[in-house]
Amino acid sequence: MMSLLLAGTVGVLAACGVWLVLRSRTFPVVLGIMLLGYAANLLVLAMGRVSGTRPPVLVGGEGGHADPVPQALVLTAIVIGFGMTAFTAVLAIRARVESGTDHVDGLQDMVADGDDSREGT
Repeated sequence: MMSLLLAGTVGVLAACGVWLVLRSRTFPVVLGIMLLGYAANLLVLAMGRVSGTRPPVLVGGEGGHADPVPQALVLTAIVIGFGMTAFTAVLAIRARVESGTDHVDGLQDMVADGDDSREGT
């Protein structure tokens, strides 16, 4: 039952993330990228077969321990995801200030209109 719930959660997070990435505004795109990262982290953690009944390390040579590698990978991915989210948010804010719009293709529209005020900077 728990694996079905985990699989459903990963699916819902991935579906919502893809839906948000396809939006035309920058903030939903950033949220969509975050949700896709969370879905990937849960998927990696689920592949490690983490169980609440098994110890994370061996105690006294007993078998049946949890694999610590997926847990370490997810912790690393959380830190990298936070840094990339911060960078993407700053990039989106800068694009909003420069282009005057928060559409994903706002800068492309500005160049297509022939606005050459950015040349020379």
